[in-house]
Amino acid sequence: MPGPTPRPLRPRHARVFATLVLALSPVLLLAGCGGQQSQTATVQSPPTSTPAAPSPVVTVAAAATPAPRSAGPTNAPLPATSSTPDASGSLAQSISATTASATASAPPTEGDAASSPVVRVVQASRPGVVQVTNEQEAQNQRGQGTGLLVPQGAGTGFLIDDQGHVLTNNHVVAGAQRITVTTFDGRNLVARLVGADPRTDVAVLQIDPTGLNVLPLGDSSKLLVGQTVVAIGNALALPGGPTVTTGVVSALGRSAEEPPVTNPNTGDTGPGAFLFDLVQTDAAINPGNSGGPLLDLQGRVIGINTLGRVFAEQTPQGPIPAQGINFAIAINTAKPIADELIKNGKVVYGFMGISTLDNSPAIAARYGIAAIPGAVIQAVVPSSPAAQAGLQPKDLIIAIDGQPVRSTSDLRRELWPKRPGDQVSVTLAPPQQVPPAAAATVVANPGAAEVAGVKTRTVQITLAPQPQQPSGG
Repeated sequence: MPGPTPRPLRPRHARVFATLVLALSPVLLLAGCGGQQSQTATVQSPPTSTPAAPSPVVTVAAAATPAPRSAGPTNAPLPATSSTPDASGSLAQSISATTASATASAPPTEGDAASSPVVRVVQASRPGVVQVTNEQEAQNQRGQGTGLLVPQGAGTGFLIDDQGHVLTNNHVVAGAQRITVTTFDGRNLVARLVGADPRTDVAVLQIDPTGLNVLPLGDSSKLLVGQTVVAIGNALALPGGPTVTTGVVSALGRSAEEPPVTNPNTGDTGPGAFLFDLVQTDAAINPGNSGGPLLDLQGRVIGINTLGRVFAEQTPQGPIPAQGINFAIAINTAKPIADELIKNGKVVYGFMGISTLDNSPAIAARYGIAAIPGAVIQAVVPSSPAAQAGLQPKDLIIAIDGQPVRSTSDLRRELWPKRPGDQVSVTLAPPQQVPPAAAATVVANPGAAEVAGVKTRTVQITLAPQPQQPSGG
């Protein structure tokens, strides 16, 4: 506020929504804005898997054949009528045929709407979806705490077991000094933070589950592109309950980096979580949807709504908005993290002790290494598992456990499920010159590298616990 006008109280480290300009200029928007150990519980297992409901969209996407025409209302024009008798001399017959056609094309009745698969999913799921409000201490104009907790942002969560565990996004509750959960019937409950994992943007809360529905968890590995999905969440924290949107699975296996995050304790800003195996959907996901369920038509949760792309690209005339590009964390990614948070309150990742960057012709020329895809080691942490195994700067990682590594993203994807004590097989291409024609044939797997004449070596590394303040990746 200008001049002497007093500023309103505001929460410390306010961070409701943030945007990030990525390398190719798209902008992503987060869709959402310690405690004692909990009783051990396991996230509800998915019910016996059943195939996705037949979908005209899935049929087209999978087979490129015309979609079957759905029964129900049609936009076809009514038959033409005439004020003169037809060949049989019956004007009444013509009017009767028109009336019958209009009746067949009438809008569905209330009873028909209640039988809609989407309506059934919403009615069964809403009692298990909650609003999650992040409350933090307000500051006065001098930056001093006032002792008053005020809402900093709001997101969504959903119940995953009968012990009251609620699954949501970490960024919804990050920095919260109190978390309030509002149920579908208007009750406000103070939630306990069971655990949070910034690396995967998953958090688990616990509340009194009385009167709430547990949402069954599905199997995201069985999703089909084109399959109908339903998103439920507290979009924009609008009053009156959650917002429901529908769409399709637009793509599978996407990756995205979240906007930068600020540590509420130190004020330092660091990179956002790098998320893998995301479900892309055109179901609208707005600020406030974060942490809410993405459901299939059987009412099973197949993802956690997390991100929406705001801009497709930047131009001299201004940003070009993106449309229908939204992402959910696959439930198969979130389930084991939630289990570990419920059991231990945290997730401890395996630590190798390196920092890397993507290889490129320019990097290869600078470092004197093969111009093939991979992750180039920039630095090795002293005394780390990588250092003990003999890894050195300029080594090029081209595979982990036999899986091709074409970039740092691939390396992270292969390493993030690993835990301390796990052993990994790392295939390296030490610094060397490779003829361009040979390098062009390499697709970043050990076999192709050998065929192309690239010298490789494989080492076994046992991962250590992640340090509190790691100096390497």
